[in-house]
Amino acid sequence: MSRRVLGRVAGRAAAALLALAAALACSRQPAPPGPDVVAHLSGSELRYAEFEGFLRANVGESGGALASAALSRLFDQFLTEEALRRLAVERGLAAADAPRAAAAEALLAAERAGAPAAADVEAFYAAHALDFRRPERVELRQILTEDRLMAERARRELAAGARFEEVLARLGGAAAQPASGDQGALARDELPPAFAELVFRLQDGQVSEVQAAEYGFHVFQVVRHLPAETLPFESARAEIVAKLAAERADAALARLVSEARSRYAVEVFDRNLPFNYRGVYPVTRPHEAR
Repeated sequence: MSRRVLGRVAGRAAAALLALAAALACSRQPAPPGPDVVAHLSGSELRYAEFEGFLRANVGESGGALASAALSRLFDQFLTEEALRRLAVERGLAAADAPRAAAAEALLAAERAGAPAAADVEAFYAAHALDFRRPERVELRQILTEDRLMAERARRELAAGARFEEVLARLGGAAAQPASGDQGALARDELPPAFAELVFRLQDGQVSEVQAAEYGFHVFQVVRHLPAETLPFESARAEIVAKLAAERADAALARLVSEARSRYAVEVFDRNLPFNYRGVYPVTRPHEAR
């Protein structure tokens, strides 16, 4: 046999092998995901019905009224919680059928350290002393009604020494607006500008004249003035402990999310979603599925 013939035979054999390899490769491609499959998480299918359940539990609706940007963020949260649930199951912290949110909370609880050390709390107070300054404030009560005559009557009764709670009760729910009652301790910049100076001129226990506004008639009563101060350490301790604990929890959650995202491969099938997905997870089109 001549070299030319041998070459043709070898070429045909090589072409046949290439065709066979291509056919085998195609045969190994998985079938496209079903129309209700919206994501794979390490190969496991997640269906749109599961996301709808997540939406109902978290926003109280199926998502039809939400914009794509909001739905994308919620879908990312759904996928992240599922990844955290898998991590909690792997670590023996949750059952395989545990709800996502409960499993994620169990995972986070295991990561949390104990209460912040006393030295850390003291150091935070020393470093953030300005945050614990309190301006001058007043403890304030008000009556707000749509009827000027009722407001005038309430003012006269309060000025005569009647108990605030009794005056408010006599007005009745129909006359007094929901904003009536104790307002707490307020600084000047926490009050409406039109009333701030008036309120701060009132003495302890004093009652204002009726003040008209677009939405009704105010009667203010100052319970007492509170001087400007720096909150003492003992008074600030609980707030600092809560803040440091929240910071630690946030840092622990960030670590867990990073670990879960790197541990479990996520593919989003955006063509199976009824909104324009623009989230953080990679998108795989059905014809691109590996």
